[in-house]
Amino acid sequence: MNKNSSQTIIEELLERGVEDVIDREVLVKKLVAGKPLRIKLGIDPTAADLHLGHSVVLRKLRQFQDAGHTAVLIIGDFTTLIGDPSGRTTSRPPLTSEQIRDNMKDYIKQAAKVIDIDRAEIHYNSEWFSPKPMSFLMDLAGRFTVARLIEREDFQKRLKDGFDVSMLELLYPLLQGYDSVAVRADIELGGYDQRLNLLFGRKVQRAFSQPEQDVVTVPLLIGTDGEKKMSKSVGNYIKIDEKPEKMFTQVMAVPDNLMWNYFELLTDVPAHEIAVLRCEVEAGQTHPRDAKMDLAARIVFLYWDQNEAKRARQEYVSVTQQDQLPSDIPATKVADNEVNIVDLIVMIRAAASKSEARRLVTQGGVKVDNDSKTDWKEVVAVKDGMIVRVGKSRFFKVVK
Repeated sequence: MNKNSSQTIIEELLERGVEDVIDREVLVKKLVAGKPLRIKLGIDPTAADLHLGHSVVLRKLRQFQDAGHTAVLIIGDFTTLIGDPSGRTTSRPPLTSEQIRDNMKDYIKQAAKVIDIDRAEIHYNSEWFSPKPMSFLMDLAGRFTVARLIEREDFQKRLKDGFDVSMLELLYPLLQGYDSVAVRADIELGGYDQRLNLLFGRKVQRAFSQPEQDVVTVPLLIGTDGEKKMSKSVGNYIKIDEKPEKMFTQVMAVPDNLMWNYFELLTDVPAHEIAVLRCEVEAGQTHPRDAKMDLAARIVFLYWDQNEAKRARQEYVSVTQQDQLPSDIPATKVADNEVNIVDLIVMIRAAASKSEARRLVTQGGVKVDNDSKTDWKEVVAVKDGMIVRVGKSRFFKVVK
């Protein structure tokens, strides 16, 4: 590899889709030296689905893989028992071992849509934590002071606001940091909200006489609501293994101003091409819808294939522009002959709560067999095969 191409690869690794690098100067020297490095990424299975927010850091891990480095993916089945306190105003609700096992059962299959699993090291951190005696925890905790742990900004904010920080939460950064010791990480990747944990990993490695890992953080992907980071708890997420047609539709629901961020973080389109397309949209030469359809097709292609991307685009056009029904509509059995429109929307899982369903109705976003419903008190007759449409592109079938 010549010097120019090596420099280009390093710039791509450390600039595109990167929030910050610590220690950048040291890391650049390591990368220039050409020695294969061990790149760690840890994911706690707090929910069953990996989503496009996870794919931002997974894509960065794949870039390091393609540059000749070793990807080390750690599923935090042990640390999830505690719960990551990063950015929390209160403690996370605890998960049982059974819930964690259920959440992570498809993680590797989902991650394989982004990284090369056959060339990656896969670990569960229960591998090294579960067999260890209590004396290990005493030794680990004894290497750090409460003052050092509690100086974290998120802990300080909670204490200032009158919220407690549990002893288990104080242990989380120690255990997460020890993961880096266990796999001898040279670099750790993570979302920017993980920055404090990743930096603490350097301290834990130093306490165990290992070289400190460098840290590369990536931006947090804003979800389809255009406001909060993509998260299953918020409901603004797109699953990595979502069906092509639904994935396409969900990307199209992203606010126009966010699509450039999605182009940068979720696709391989060169930066200069994104800039040209953005200029064309802002100048009125290209319609924002057309640019976003290109984005949606590219994302579907990455997780499926060209045929699925083409089919998803065709279906989106037929539904939204030609007013046809989707080819695959989820069906829900409703035994009642009559039901309040709000209750019906919740029954078919078109809304998570009655208050959300009521809002959808009053805002004019609900149709039953093409009949608009705006009165949230209305009782509708339930017919086998009737179609409930929520918004422009969400369809639900009712069966008796």
